[in-house]
Amino acid sequence: MNKRILCSAVLVSALAVVLVGLFSVDVRATSGPKKPAGQLSPLEELGKRLFFDAKLSVPEGQSCAVCHSPLVGWTGPDEAANKQAGVYEGAVKSRFGNRKPPASAYAGDSPRFHIDQEGEFVGGMFWDGRATGETLGDPLAEQAMGPFLNPLEQNCPDAAYIVSAVRRSDYAGLFHKVWGPGSLDAKDPQAAYEKIARSIAAYERSAEVNPFSSKFDDFWRKAAAAKLDVADITEANAARFENLGLEARELEGLILFAGKGKCAACHSLDSVGRKPPVFTDFKYDNLGVPRNPKNPFYRMAKEFNPDGKDWVDPGLGGYLREQAGWTTFAASNMGKHKVPTLRNADRRPAPGFVKAFMHNGCFTTLEEIVRFYNTRDKAGARWPAPEVMANINTAEMGNLGLTPEEEGLIVLFLKTLTDR
Repeated sequence: MNKRILCSAVLVSALAVVLVGLFSVDVRATSGPKKPAGQLSPLEELGKRLFFDAKLSVPEGQSCAVCHSPLVGWTGPDEAANKQAGVYEGAVKSRFGNRKPPASAYAGDSPRFHIDQEGEFVGGMFWDGRATGETLGDPLAEQAMGPFLNPLEQNCPDAAYIVSAVRRSDYAGLFHKVWGPGSLDAKDPQAAYEKIARSIAAYERSAEVNPFSSKFDDFWRKAAAAKLDVADITEANAARFENLGLEARELEGLILFAGKGKCAACHSLDSVGRKPPVFTDFKYDNLGVPRNPKNPFYRMAKEFNPDGKDWVDPGLGGYLREQAGWTTFAASNMGKHKVPTLRNADRRPAPGFVKAFMHNGCFTTLEEIVRFYNTRDKAGARWPAPEVMANINTAEMGNLGLTPEEEGLIVLFLKTLTDR
């Protein structure tokens, strides 16, 4: 095994009791969160088996869960890596990707990649939107096809290799049950590979991965039952939202999140259908985030990073400049990355466990992030220069005028988004 994912705690029992500092958890060897029998559909169960299968890499040992663990809200569970840049080692030792893995939960509502009426790009998957949904009609399924074949991640040579590994697995029978006899036929590996990806996407959309079980969700449902739209909350109508499940200071944080803090401008409070909000508008922004010199990608071989230490992450603009028909939009989107969900931002296996935030893991606490949003452009603030100077969002962040206490209230609200 090329890499062990070490955590300082392990969740035990159905009550998720945390025993701090007693065990090391190897995500490559786990089978995922346990749920009552029958809760997942056969398609979702198949996706789960694929998601946690550590044999679908070369060399074997790296599953999707290595970078997307339920212990930390379906993102990176390696605290040592998170303290550096949150960028993870692939199946091949010393090969690293260039970005922190985003959460794989609450992503299923992202639409196909397109330009909206305001002229902004929306949808797709990955930080740069390259899983557009044009091939399969489903960005989430297209995203699932990427890491298996990426030499910096699971490093499989081709779709045929993965299909063959699934055909030899102990859940091949389930695959045939779901997709029909012959669905793992070696004569058409691409068709089988697409079914593998759709199965993983089904699991990533399941209630096991997206339970909507946070304190905020309880509050949202009570508000909806009272015919109140949480997206409309203001200081003026705040009294109507009292005694619905959020404590007074958490409610103050929500009001700031929706108003003075301008957080909801990108991390939308609008519901998705009849579900609570997923706290993203699925668009792209350059937040003026500084480069992270700890990113191991800077030290990668020229085969993977020809620019070496001078590499600059172009984000969405980098994808667009390589696509016929989109190149004219590249310059105005350089440095932009997809707005992530805020759900489970504070999910961690033990108090004090360090997580990485932003596409390059340059921040490791929610307090840091809120302060950055609040003071990035404030006179006297000493933040490092942005990695990409063009296209920085100055409309919704930079000098918000929040007090330190108000920053803390927003962080307090963000902690209500942790699923139980």
